[in-house]
Amino acid sequence: MQLVIDIGNTVAKLAAFRGDELLEVAYTSNETLAELPAFCCKYPFKQAIWCSVVNLSAEALSRMHAVPVPCLHFTHTVHIPIRNAYDTPETLGLDRLAAVVGAQQCMPHRDLLVIDAGTCVTYELLDASGCYQGGNISPGLEMRLKAMHQFTSRLPLVEAEGELQEIGKSTETALRAGAIWGLQYEIEGYIRALKHKYPQLLVFLTGGCRFSFDTNLKNIIFADKFLVLKGLNRIVQYNNE
Repeated sequence: MQLVIDIGNTVAKLAAFRGDELLEVAYTSNETLAELPAFCCKYPFKQAIWCSVVNLSAEALSRMHAVPVPCLHFTHTVHIPIRNAYDTPETLGLDRLAAVVGAQQCMPHRDLLVIDAGTCVTYELLDASGCYQGGNISPGLEMRLKAMHQFTSRLPLVEAEGELQEIGKSTETALRAGAIWGLQYEIEGYIRALKHKYPQLLVFLTGGCRFSFDTNLKNIIFADKFLVLKGLNRIVQYNNE
């Protein structure tokens, strides 16, 4: 069994895998990893992998060091089952790379676009030969709403949850609609543009945001909120084969 630890900007995810089967996902503080010791005791783990996009606190590091099985720290030097054509692999967000590996395991030998709609929205392109071509980074939904408030003198800070109109009828609804529809149109635009170059393109959508898409796009989009975890699991298996 494999233990997968994905430490993100807002929360840490702990996952238990039996081979390729995801058994459980638990959430804990990314500052303390308080639930990690108890989670380690729930399953007979044989190996583990961890990945972090934040600097770990002393408390979190102490809990990481106490993991009772061999634990692979996923960095840019770790072997992965795809080719990486990124010009600066040492600066590439490892959660981005793990998501691509997860998508490739689900749909091998296909052109894939992986969209992770979290704190930022990332767009990752993997071609059918298994080569990661690179990707783009854009502000996420909460970041867009906060930016319009922080960088203006009069626009209020509005929540993403609330009345959503096609065209806003108040400042609140205008801000919410602008952020939400703008992000959705951006995502749809990327998909349509890349399908001109990769006609058989498939799209994986992961992360915390949910969007609706028109009928023409629905049949190529696969939603999987655990794509990064599945990619990390594939990487630790690949390094122990």
